[in-house]
Amino acid sequence: MGVKVNGTVAAGWESVREEFADFVAAEPHSPEAQLAVHHEGRRVVDLWAGEDTGGDTLSGVFSITKGAAHLVVALLVQDGVLEWDRPVSAYWPQFTGDGKERLTLRQLLSHQSGLINIPEGFDYDEIADDALIASRLAGAKPYWEPGTAYGYHAFVIGALTGEVVRRATGRSVQELYEERVRAPYGLDLYMGLPASEEGRWKPVLEMLPTPEQLAEQAAGGPPPQLLAVAFNGHREPPMDLVAHANHPRTRELGPASAGAMGSARGIAGLYAAAIGEVDGRPALLAADTAAEVAKLHAPGPDAVTAEPDHFGLGFEQQPAVGPQAFGHSGAAGALGFADPATGIAYGYTRRRFGFPGGAALENGRLTAAVLKVAVLKVARAR
Repeated sequence: MGVKVNGTVAAGWESVREEFADFVAAEPHSPEAQLAVHHEGRRVVDLWAGEDTGGDTLSGVFSITKGAAHLVVALLVQDGVLEWDRPVSAYWPQFTGDGKERLTLRQLLSHQSGLINIPEGFDYDEIADDALIASRLAGAKPYWEPGTAYGYHAFVIGALTGEVVRRATGRSVQELYEERVRAPYGLDLYMGLPASEEGRWKPVLEMLPTPEQLAEQAAGGPPPQLLAVAFNGHREPPMDLVAHANHPRTRELGPASAGAMGSARGIAGLYAAAIGEVDGRPALLAADTAAEVAKLHAPGPDAVTAEPDHFGLGFEQQPAVGPQAFGHSGAAGALGFADPATGIAYGYTRRRFGFPGGAALENGRLTAAVLKVAVLKVARAR
């Protein structure tokens, strides 16, 4: 018996439910997945499937957190509190040495600092503590000269940008996110899970790859040299990503790189608020700010992951969606994005860690199904 798909879709969006159901039915193990989509500020897709996952289940969403944290940074730039092209050291004087003092906030947000980790790495308690990470990285030697290359700062970027926020405002990025974004919109996406919500939390589950997937992984060759460093896998013992997501300190502190707990509803709601009116409130981001964070800022290959042409400002580009789209993926398979061109805000989670990690492959077909409906609705409205 297959896994049942639950939830609702608005009229005209039935094809998205069919695509979601087809994917779930084809999975050898229950993905424990959620899918939510807003169109022009209205939720039109709200689906979930799994033996132990509901529509309001909360779980670790890994680097989806970066989108929430860097939405706060973008808001502070809009307010004039931060400036894209001001040196990080102007806010944070201890951020110096080896060229760090010349690095701008724009370059930091596009993963150009070279401070992907420290040689000894961090343990589970430390990797959840943004202030501790920032203090250790401030005087550390970068893995490349800042501003000359870019590479994914997987578990530390939120600590670095968050320290800039703290120096400029006296508040943590988690506090500002709660005050300006999460609470006003009632989002189920928390940077620091309140005790009152623990009953809805479920752990991320280990990947259960098929024999074919294991063979594919073995045939892929060795990973890029800096990948293990950036993912805190160079320490002994290497950090386990699932253990990190499920660690009590991660839930408690909500580290800004990869520590949020949330649902697909929360992710889609975040991006809906970023680009459009929600419940009478104007979009959080002005059109020019949204365009700036979406624009490619680091062309060429990523020194950590080897992926090309990857980052805007704190967000990942979404080339499969369109040039105006911006968002972020999460290691177990989650994806969130906003597309101002179509009015789409998309949120997807899976508690079962997907193969091979990063935005799960099914996001391609789900995104295509969503955009097909959205584009048709835009065409009809003209």
